[in-house]
Amino acid sequence: MDKKQKTNSGISRREFVGMSALGLTGLTILPSSVFGKSHIPPSDRVVVGFIGCGQQGLNDFGGFAGVPGVQVVAGCDVDSMKQTRFKRRVEEWQASKGMPQRCDTYEHYEELLERTDIDAIAIATPDHWHALNTIHACQSGKDVYVQKPLSFTIKEAMKIERVARDTKRVVQVGSQQRSSGEFQKAIELVQTGAIGHIEKIYAKVGDPPAPFDLPEEQVPANLNWNKWVGPLHDDTFHYHSDLCPPISIDPPEREQLWGAWRWYRETGNGYTADWGAHMFDIAQAAMGMDGSGPSEVIPKGYNGQEYLTFKYLNGIEMTEQPYLEDMPNSQGIKFFGTDGWIEVGRGYLGCSKEDLIPEELAGNRPRQMTPEERRAMFERMQAARDAGGGSFEISSPHMQNFIDCVRSRETPIAPVEVGASTAITCCLGNIATELERPVKWNPAVRKFIDDKEAENHRLTHYEYRNPYTL
Repeated sequence: MDKKQKTNSGISRREFVGMSALGLTGLTILPSSVFGKSHIPPSDRVVVGFIGCGQQGLNDFGGFAGVPGVQVVAGCDVDSMKQTRFKRRVEEWQASKGMPQRCDTYEHYEELLERTDIDAIAIATPDHWHALNTIHACQSGKDVYVQKPLSFTIKEAMKIERVARDTKRVVQVGSQQRSSGEFQKAIELVQTGAIGHIEKIYAKVGDPPAPFDLPEEQVPANLNWNKWVGPLHDDTFHYHSDLCPPISIDPPEREQLWGAWRWYRETGNGYTADWGAHMFDIAQAAMGMDGSGPSEVIPKGYNGQEYLTFKYLNGIEMTEQPYLEDMPNSQGIKFFGTDGWIEVGRGYLGCSKEDLIPEELAGNRPRQMTPEERRAMFERMQAARDAGGGSFEISSPHMQNFIDCVRSRETPIAPVEVGASTAITCCLGNIATELERPVKWNPAVRKFIDDKEAENHRLTHYEYRNPYTL
């Protein structure tokens, strides 16, 4: 068997466990671009493999499918049915583009990373897998597009950043609002002083994670649950289908919800990270805090504090609260300056000075949709995804930027340093919330100030389950 096309049968369970225990630190795999004349250089083609083939993986494939010069050749997932679905979707797309029809599938991502014909890896796994997936991909010589938030914990964010820098890999974080016109314009207006000095920011993202309370269910035969759990400790939670939404191949039936692992403390970081990685990210970019972060976080309810509050050394306060009074659950941001305000959400940009907003970026102010409208919108999004091209998340420009940087070796619009600072900010919000008191943080050295309890919090770092190591 050709090692470059190695399949699941090419590695034993013993070999795999040994590889995981070593953390792949011994790998010296070279990127495909260094091989001989038979290889098409990245300037002409970028070959991509996927780790994570669920809803988000399919969405990201739709985005990459619209980028010229991209070839997708492999997908990895711990659910064999999602492997099959991904393979069919990719090979249908390949056929439509006149490409050779072949998409290999894997259960263990380490096998995919052994391939020397792949230039870049797209990661759409649950957050607790982002660190190991990204670190190992960088160590194997691949550039990485990793979904947001960059990490599950503070230490993971800093480790990913260090490895990406040491291996000189291009890493783009999937905070795709960075590539969207309305958010880019909002950042520009704030930074050029269009509404004066910024005094406060409202950033609506949603609730923090709740304790895990789903009943236990039997693990389906198509899911490697132990591999899904990975470095987490499974004595704190158990399998439930909401964590890994099931699908059907024949007849085709897609996931009916997003993976609920996002909403539980044991497996995710709630809306604080899921949407914070979007909205807190844009707010920090606008106030010039990329690569930095807050100096103090005060949780909701502490001494009458109405909202989760982030304080910055420049004097600005950002609160997690509605940015539109009549749409309290709509995610978005409002900047308050000494000379006006700016509010921005997906597909909408408004300002107290209307002449500052280009007509093509203004969009429609969010409104409360009826259940029928929401259902119709969801069906349109699903149909667009099933068509195999494009994505209902404004992602294609973001993927284009990543692929351009893979070719040029320039820094992408949402680099690893930005993803790390945003992920850390989200973790700080949840740490303060769970401790039910303020935490003080030094963003320059990325350390808590005289706070052992926060230093030892699970979202600062937790000991990985054996045999996984960070």
